[in-house]
Amino acid sequence: MLNQDLMIATTALLGLAVIAATTLKGWQGWLALKDRELQVCRPAREIEGGAGEGAQRIEIADLKERIRKLEAIASGVDL
Repeated sequence: MLNQDLMIATTALLGLAVIAATTLKGWQGWLALKDRELQVCRPAREIEGGAGEGAQRIEIADLKERIRKLEAIASGVDL
């Protein structure tokens, strides 16, 4: 009786280990897939208005110029 119970417990434990290993392998595969999707589908870095990297510097310079003009207006300086 003890021998049969031991065989059933060992078989159940082995089955559980196989299921756990399979699930872990599937999870790692899913994570790898999502990682590849993020790497491939990563949008280009854009700022407001959809400007690309080349136009970003121009737009930032324009915003700095606007800020400088607004500060001059606020302090009462004529441009």
